[in-house]
Amino acid sequence: MAGDWVLGIESTAHTFSFGLVDGDGVPRPSESDTIRPDKGGIHPREAADHHVELSTDLFQRVLEKNDITPQDIGTIAYSQGPGMGACLRIGAAAARTISTQLDIPLIGVNHCVAHIEIGREQCGCDDPILLYVSGGNTQVIARLEGRYRVLGETLDIGIGNMLDKFARKHGIPFPGGPVIEQKALEWLATNPNPSLKGLELPYAVHGMDLTFSGLMSAANRLVAEGHPFEAVCWSLQEHAFAACIEVAERALAHTGKSEILLGGGVACNQRLRDMSTIMCAERDASSHCPPRMYCIDNGTMIARLGWLETRHGRQTTLVQSGVDQEMRTDSTPISWP
Repeated sequence: MAGDWVLGIESTAHTFSFGLVDGDGVPRPSESDTIRPDKGGIHPREAADHHVELSTDLFQRVLEKNDITPQDIGTIAYSQGPGMGACLRIGAAAARTISTQLDIPLIGVNHCVAHIEIGREQCGCDDPILLYVSGGNTQVIARLEGRYRVLGETLDIGIGNMLDKFARKHGIPFPGGPVIEQKALEWLATNPNPSLKGLELPYAVHGMDLTFSGLMSAANRLVAEGHPFEAVCWSLQEHAFAACIEVAERALAHTGKSEILLGGGVACNQRLRDMSTIMCAERDASSHCPPRMYCIDNGTMIARLGWLETRHGRQTTLVQSGVDQEMRTDSTPISWP
């Protein structure tokens, strides 16, 4: 007889992760592994091969860590989209296999919505504006009439992808974002009141949308002109994050909501968190961010959303279980409070 635990499988890009929530939807830390190429970006086929090799090991590790058996699992959730097609298909195949072998329900979930729901659960948010900042995407999202609506988003590349590409251009391997954060802190430590003179970068806000490729090109040009790399890192962060916070603030004003929730891998950056806190304090709002292990891609957030979906009557048949690498945040009906 199947148990009531929900297993979540995350495989949208570089990270392959298995996580659990118990029968009450309480999250448990994931078992994850991330491919880190020595040079260049993430190659979808190489990432997919990485996921295949780690599948059995990660499954066994998450069971052992939580002292459960496969028979304790009652539902399998997996990232159905968006993401890299080759990577998504590995997670979906693993989920189908486990579902079939254990004869338990399968549920394909929206990766973007999973970031929102794990954040709400961890932070106790009611009805926040989500500032979703990741490698593959950047969106400002609000719930309205049974959907998470995209109020603004990147028109070119995600903010995390921009930071990684800038770092890679200057010899920093993936992931580049944490190194840029450290370089910016080094500049700030030696220049407590850094001047933007000579480090101007393009304005990244376009109405409620954002663009980051121009920022990256201008920052590369500053480095080529001989400006200190640490100073450019500081300026790049300040401009990119300020643009994100500006659009999030506009969303607060537009919707009348009073909470900001950060999500996605770039939400690990302390400067972005601080900017959000300052802005919210000035607007009599509150800023929230889950623990860093739930900002990055993880199987637990997939399990949590799977738990919510199945409690409100949705399952995925094998015929419906194909992946959708261009799945939109607002394509998923939201039926829970």
